[in-house]
Amino acid sequence: MHENKPELSVVIPAYNEESRLGQTLAPMWRALNRRFSSFEMIVVDDGSSDDTAGVVERFAAGHPQVRLLRCAVNRGKGHAVRRGVLASRGCYVLFCDADQSTPMREVRKLLKGLEAHDVAIGSRAIRQARIVECQPFYRVLMGKVFNKIVQLAAVPGILDTQCGFKCFRGDRGRDLFSRCRIDGFSFDVELLFVARSLQLSVVEIGVLWKNNPESKVHPVRHSLQMLRDLVRIRCYGLLGHYPPIGALRVRTEA
Repeated sequence: MHENKPELSVVIPAYNEESRLGQTLAPMWRALNRRFSSFEMIVVDDGSSDDTAGVVERFAAGHPQVRLLRCAVNRGKGHAVRRGVLASRGCYVLFCDADQSTPMREVRKLLKGLEAHDVAIGSRAIRQARIVECQPFYRVLMGKVFNKIVQLAAVPGILDTQCGFKCFRGDRGRDLFSRCRIDGFSFDVELLFVARSLQLSVVEIGVLWKNNPESKVHPVRHSLQMLRDLVRIRCYGLLGHYPPIGALRVRTEA
């Protein structure tokens, strides 16, 4: 391994996450420090109006593995994750949510999956997943309906496209994100759609997950936005903005 290349890059998108990051940055750092000889944490402030940037800067002052990227205006989670991944240097790159709904220790499962695959995605929908606290019934129902539409229109065979815990071989991840365009919450679907077009193998892995009742995803407004973006993804594919579609190889494992 190149001495200047960290073993793992962790990208954390953040929009008005002053409170959450104040509670989760230290536990994330400790979990990574226990498990990896070298790593970096990249927090992307997506145009926050609170003190998100200040919280990260103060923590980074005593933790050289942490760096902050700032967006002048709010562009969306997809844009924030894309910017962070493209700025990463790790042999592997993971993106996860600031609320740590899936704890950092679960990254080892995804890295094991990458021994035989190009992309490893956390899943709440397969049998091996462990759900500590469920979402409200209406969110579960809407999520299942959206996933059925996604499977029909874009990425058949993947049971959970939206879990915010995904890992890639570093160069593969940076190449994938360099091709993506969606700035909103549907960026996960686009990412997997592009992976299929590149004929990359994707493994879906059950992870521990705990619902955060303060989720920023609005069940109606963002669902409509995601459906609109799904149409955009299909149009981009048909117009040749992505590479030609190949076969997607998907399997599930614990």
